[in-house]
Formats: sequence, C-alpha cells, structure tokens
Amino acid sequence: MSIFKKLFGKKSSIGSAVEKKEEVKIEATVDSETKIEEDKEIKHKAMSEKIKFTIDGKECLADKGQNVLDAALDNGVYIPFLCHVRGVKQAGSCRVCNVKVAGRTMTACTTPVAPGMEVENETAELTDLRKAIIEALFVEGNHFCPACEKSGNCELQALAYKFEMMVPRFPYEFPQKAIDADNDKIMIERNRCILCKRCVRSFQDDQGRSYFAFNKRGHELEIKIDQEVAANLTDEKAQEIMDTCPVGALLKKEKGFDEPIGTRKFDKTPIGCDNI
Repeated sequence: MSIFKKLFGKKSSIGSAVEKKEEVKIEATVDSETKIEEDKEIKHKAMSEKIKFTIDGKECLADKGQNVLDAALDNGVYIPFLCHVRGVKQAGSCRVCNVKVAGRTMTACTTPVAPGMEVENETAELTDLRKAIIEALFVEGNHFCPACEKSGNCELQALAYKFEMMVPRFPYEFPQKAIDADNDKIMIERNRCILCKRCVRSFQDDQGRSYFAFNKRGHELEIKIDQEVAANLTDEKAQEIMDTCPVGALLKKEKGFDEPIGTRKFDKTPIGCDNI
C-alpha cells in the first residue's frame, strides 16, 4: 500500500470523530428546538385553559377550581384574610376576605372562580365590614400588643393598622381565659386566639390525627391540644405551628422575644401581597 493511500485513502479517525461530533451537535440543536416548541404548546394550552375574571375592573386569570382569594393573590391583588392557608381546606371562619359577586357578599376563600365573574374588593362598604370584624376580634379577646411575642409579626395587628382602627365601636368583653402550658413544646394563650382554625386544619400526625381541636360550644368555644398526639412534637414542628398562627395564641416554649422590634415582618412594610 502506497504512502499516499495510507494517508488519504481512508478517513482518519480524527476526521470521523469531528463529523460524529457535528452530527451530535445538530441532533442536540434539533432536540432543543423541538423542546422549545413543545414548551410553547404546553404553555399556550395552559393559558387557554385559564379562567378570565375581573377584580374591581382588573382582568385576572385563574386555574380551574381555584378560589377567588388565591387567584387574586396570584394576580397581585390583595384581599385581606386571617383564617386562610393556601393548600389547606378552606373554612371561611374569619369572614375578613368578604367580597361582593353579583351583588352578594361572600367569602373569597370559599368561592370558586367562574368565567366572566366580576368581583368587588375595594369598596367603602367592604372596608367598613372588614374593619368591624377586626374590631370585634379585638374586643372579644384580651389583646395587649406591646407585651405580645408576636407583635410586629401579627396579622390581626397588621390589619388593625391597615384599616386604621382606633377605638372599636363595640364594648370590650374582657373575658377570663386560661393559658394552657401543659405541652412540652407549645403553649396556648387563649386570650389572643381568634378561633380561625388554622391550627386545626393544618397540623396532623402520620396517622392523620389533628394536634388541635375545638373544645366546648358557644361563647366558651376554645382551641385545645391533644396531648397524646402532640406528645412527640419536635422543635421544628412547634416553630411551624407558631408561624402558622396569625396571632400570638400558639407560642413555642423558650422562644421569647428573639427578634427585635423594628425588624419584624410588618414593622416596616404594611400587610399586603408583597409580604403574605
């Protein structure tokens, strides 16, 4: 075999490798373009399945089955609330998220979005209604904000500031409510509890048993902890429970005032979409 044939008669291994690399690059480019087109189709399909509705004239989009409150927050519209926890079954307990739909007042957290729905949120009537509810929650408990561990992180306190509550229109009840400190990790300060049911709906053990439940009836209704279920409560879970409570009713023991006043959640930024 001549030297010429040895050199040029066959493709060198280097040349073959380069060509193979180019082919892989082309295939990768095609795959990438195909994926982009598929993503566009998925996004277009998802958008086409969105439900259109309005809040105070602003056009909004919602997923099928989504409630008005979550849909509003997803669209940057703040509807006040206290009892709602996203992803947890709605209760409609606090009534603070009342909106108007077709002239009727209803809770945004329990109302599913419908195509073409027109929601009223910022009206003088609704503002006064929400303010009255906040005032009622203050007078039926014993709230002393300056001495509360949750001050500055309290959603009830933040809403009182938002609605410029000064002197409640209702007389104070000053009820006698006991503190439950039997659990090793969590104490219940019932003087601050607003019976929102967040804790009852949000926290269960591995067997589906709730850590908390309502006890008694009527004006004596209160939150109670199941000591057997909560016997092995961890520090992490206790902190999560404290953070989920919108007021200072559920407190992790040995926590105290570890965050200075002035740096807390609502100290500098009023309650709304940006910090919920």
